[in-house]
Amino acid sequence: MATLSAARRVVIKIGSALLVDRDSGALRRDWLVGLAQDVLWLKGLGCDVVLVSSGSIALGRGVLGLPPSVLALEQAQAAAAVGQIRLARAYEEVLAPHEITTAQVLVTLEDSANRRRYLNSRATLEQLLSLGVVPIVNENDTVATDEIRFGDNDRLAAQIAVTVGADQLILLSDVDGFYSANPTQDASAKRYDVIDTITPEIEAMAGDAGSGLSKGGMKTKVMAARTATAAGCAMAITDGFVLRPLTALESGGNATWFTAQSDPQAARKRWIAAMKPRGGVTLDAGAVAALARGTSLLPAGVTAVNGRFERGDSITMYDLAGHAVGCGLSRYSAAEIEQIKGHKSAEIEAVLGYPGRAALIHRDDMAL
Repeated sequence: MATLSAARRVVIKIGSALLVDRDSGALRRDWLVGLAQDVLWLKGLGCDVVLVSSGSIALGRGVLGLPPSVLALEQAQAAAAVGQIRLARAYEEVLAPHEITTAQVLVTLEDSANRRRYLNSRATLEQLLSLGVVPIVNENDTVATDEIRFGDNDRLAAQIAVTVGADQLILLSDVDGFYSANPTQDASAKRYDVIDTITPEIEAMAGDAGSGLSKGGMKTKVMAARTATAAGCAMAITDGFVLRPLTALESGGNATWFTAQSDPQAARKRWIAAMKPRGGVTLDAGAVAALARGTSLLPAGVTAVNGRFERGDSITMYDLAGHAVGCGLSRYSAAEIEQIKGHKSAEIEAVLGYPGRAALIHRDDMAL
């Protein structure tokens, strides 16, 4: 069974019902202070932490005096606009005393479905984590409409876990794990400690009921588990209402762990290798040797470009003899590479007329 203390990078999903008092609509600050202490503990172990947090609409609803019933789209977007600033400020206030810097990252489904935007999101999150920042991620409810929405933060959290290559995803919930039936309705319901395979029987056990302030039910959590575990990320569902919920989980608190099917990096490379290439680049002998040592591909090592492709597309890398040595996600279009091939990374801005990324294909975005 996985343990939090062994995690290299963890994504923690926090539901609205944990953050916002159901009756008053006010922030549950004492709970949030305890969560901040848990984040400090994880950071002290050398673990990168990303928080995927609901709560903006619930907080904004209370401020604007909107009814507890289902809101119209424009009302929900207005509530999110008011609530997002309060949510970000609340996280900053509880983490700053621990000298932890926070960042607000707002995303929509398009940011993961579109490869160019996916690469932008990944690069931004990677840079924030490398600087020791704790990103606070939420769906951009102020602009998202149904066709570009995740719809619930369980699946958003799973997608973020895949994007950043997390090895653990923790869903802090109003239940302490996955049960064979709804435990509030069936006294004989059994909680699973570990689920190695998500079978049709497991899926059939998942219900749709959520709490009053949240949208996600157990079905969305199982869907999140399927996404995360396929990408090499173990996932836990555990009780989030306790103070210090992460240390409670580490101390043996009730939870259900969904087992990862591989490690995140191997799963990502398989995903990249399965893509259909849109073009290719030819590399000199020095670049081929550098790739074998595990480095990124730099423009200086490219001698030729073929095909029409855009940033984010998969392309094949060839040696001078025309043999494929691997593939990867390009950070430049074919037209841009035609201009910067053979140039040092420091020369990219002068050639293109605007700043670019140092690597043409980052080592994490390639499969050899």
